[in-house]
Amino acid sequence: MSQITTAIDVDQVVGRYVALWSEADAAARRRAVAELWAPDGVEFVEGTRFRGHDALADRVAEAYGLFVASGTYHVTHDDHVTVHDDIVMLTIRLTYATGTQLGQVAWAARVFLVLDDDGRILQDYHLTVQPLPEA
Repeated sequence: MSQITTAIDVDQVVGRYVALWSEADAAARRRAVAELWAPDGVEFVEGTRFRGHDALADRVAEAYGLFVASGTYHVTHDDHVTVHDDIVMLTIRLTYATGTQLGQVAWAARVFLVLDDDGRILQDYHLTVQPLPEA
């Protein structure tokens, strides 16, 4: 492993990554995916793998449609980001955007991002630590 994160603004990568999941504009989402992930980048979530910009853009669009578009949730992250060489770890969350549960965490996952030398995501692992409540 290299020491690449010393030359990369990790806060910027994390900020853009978290913002992507709330992006309403489909073209902007696709551009953000292309900027954030390497061309052969991959995300692993709940036993499913999404590889390449097209699959990743579709994955983000689906998640946006299911969780954010309705206004039920906001995508947030905690303030603790851990960096080790080319690995970035954070906790991403769906927090309630309305109602009596406003601001409470509905779902959370540890996210491990493996970055390339340019700060683009090679591998993205989501490990759920707080499942969504039953509907």
